[in-house]
Amino acid sequence: MPHFEPWQWLLGAFCAFNVGVAKTGVPGLGILVVPMIVLTVGNAKTSAAWLLPILCTADIFAVVYWRRHAAAGRLFSLAPWALAGMAAGALALTLDERYLRPMVGGIIFLMLVAYLIRKRSRNPAAITPHPALYGVSAGFATTVANAAGPVMNLYLLSKRLPKEEFIATGAWFFFFINLTKVPIYAWHGMFSRESLVFDLLMVPAVFAGALSGRKIVDHISPQLFENLVIILTAVSTLLLFR
Repeated sequence: MPHFEPWQWLLGAFCAFNVGVAKTGVPGLGILVVPMIVLTVGNAKTSAAWLLPILCTADIFAVVYWRRHAAAGRLFSLAPWALAGMAAGALALTLDERYLRPMVGGIIFLMLVAYLIRKRSRNPAAITPHPALYGVSAGFATTVANAAGPVMNLYLLSKRLPKEEFIATGAWFFFFINLTKVPIYAWHGMFSRESLVFDLLMVPAVFAGALSGRKIVDHISPQLFENLVIILTAVSTLLLFR
C-alpha cells in the first residue's frame, strides 16, 4: 500500500475520475492529469507508469461504450508511424525527465499552431500535415509522458469527424497504444507493487468518470466540442513546460 497523505489520495482519485471523463466525453481533459499525477506520486519519471494502468482501465470502458461509432479506417495510415515514435520514445526514456516534457510540449505547440493556420486557410487540404508527423509525434509523446492526447485530438479534428466518432476512434487508438507501452515500462522497471495497488484502488473513480463523461458529451454542441478540445490542448501544452 502506498504511504500517501490524504491529499495525495484525493488528488489521485481526482486524476482517475478525470481520465474516465476524458475517455468517454471530453478528449483533451486527460492530459491535464499528467502534471497532477506527478504531484500525487512525487516522482516525475515513474509517474507515467503509475498512470498507465488507469488509462488502460478507462480505455476498456471507452471502447466498449463507443464500439459502434469508431472510424477505425482513420488509424491505418497512422499506426506504423505511431509505432516508430514509440520506439524512439522507448530509447528516450533513458534521458532525464526534465528534458522530455519540454520536448513533448514543443511538438504539441507546433502542431496546434499548424492546425489553427489550417483552420483559417481558404484551402485547408493544401496544408494538411502527413500522417507521419502525427503518428511519430503521438507515439513519442505517449511513451515518454502519456501526453499523446493533444496530438491525436488535432489529428482527429483535422478529419472533421462527428464528436461520437472522434471519441470512439481516439479510444481505440489509445487502447492499443497503451497496451503496447506496458512491456516498455516494465523493461525500464517503472512499475512497482505500490503503483499497481494504487491503480487497483482507483478503478471506482475511473468508472465514475467514464459514466459522467458520457452524460457530458450529450449536451455539447459540435462547435463547442471543437473549441473545448482546442482550449484544453493549449492549456495542457503549457503545463508540460512547467
